[in-house]
Amino acid sequence: MGAYIIRKLLYGLAVLFGVVSLVFFLFTILPGDPARMMLGQRADQQAVDNIRSELGLDQPVIVQYAAYLNDLSPISVHNGQQPESFWFYDQEKYKKSFKLLEISQVVLVVKSPWMRMSYQTRRAVTAMIAEAFPKTLLLAGVSVAIAFVVGLSLGFFAAVINKNWMNRLVLIITSLGMSVPSFFAAILMAWIFGFVLSEYTGLEMFGSLYTVDDYGNGASLDLKNLILPAITLGIRPLAIVTELTRTSLLEVMGMDYIRTAKAKGLPMTQVIGIHALRNALNPVVTAVSGWFASLMAGAVFVEYVFDWKGIGMLIVDALEKYDLPVIMGAVLLIAFILIIINIFVDIVYGILDPRIRLA
Repeated sequence: MGAYIIRKLLYGLAVLFGVVSLVFFLFTILPGDPARMMLGQRADQQAVDNIRSELGLDQPVIVQYAAYLNDLSPISVHNGQQPESFWFYDQEKYKKSFKLLEISQVVLVVKSPWMRMSYQTRRAVTAMIAEAFPKTLLLAGVSVAIAFVVGLSLGFFAAVINKNWMNRLVLIITSLGMSVPSFFAAILMAWIFGFVLSEYTGLEMFGSLYTVDDYGNGASLDLKNLILPAITLGIRPLAIVTELTRTSLLEVMGMDYIRTAKAKGLPMTQVIGIHALRNALNPVVTAVSGWFASLMAGAVFVEYVFDWKGIGMLIVDALEKYDLPVIMGAVLLIAFILIIINIFVDIVYGILDPRIRLA
């Protein structure tokens, strides 16, 4: 099992390296001058050149790429004595760091990944993402929890009851859930429950995550404004989990070992709960994990409609302002989460089915 986990971790590192390289070169070849956009179109050339030099945009692309990898790496190499050097170890910039080794002018540093500074706000990208990420994580987590609990229950009862009316109900739910785009579903949910029925539901289309008291201070967490975006974001994964649970459980219930367990006189609850459901959960686990990762990326539309200040809104705002470090940092975060979730799912697969470890 240990070798299996190490192999998956190495695969994950290789994929992450590929994503970092793709993101860097993709955004590097985009048209436009970030320095000119920071200063405005009327800025003189000398000021633009100074900003380009400060951002390292005057360096060859391969040097910029090496510097970007160096900034993202938890162990990096810097020049420790020449402030004018492009590789200078700036302790103000790398606040969460310490010197591991120093030989002449070369410094080996252990640090947290540095995602550069925002072109527009001049704030650290890591700080901006740290503010927005918990809200997106909360939204995606609640959405997946709703989809998993409701979808698993509907699929389970549909497979156990296996009646025509139940199958039709599941078919309607799954068809609607998988066919309605998230953006349209968000607008529809916001209009119905946030505007038309807001007097009865008490829900608002645009709501802050936190309530504010009479003195303007942040107060308790206001979760009611999470209901609409969470349900909207969870509609499609709920439909998929429901259908997967139903079909997988029906398939497993028809296998030989289930018939053998029934023939031995085991209680039906034990047959379904221990033998059938466990083996039917493999595709459901894959769907839930995959959809959780995709929800982190797909929450952009829902966050935009409901004005939810998460990673999605951060990406939209950065795209409008051509703020490349923020876009790159957010994309890399989503890719990292996707890789971690896939590794976790592979490990869970290895526990559920030991044969997978030999693949």
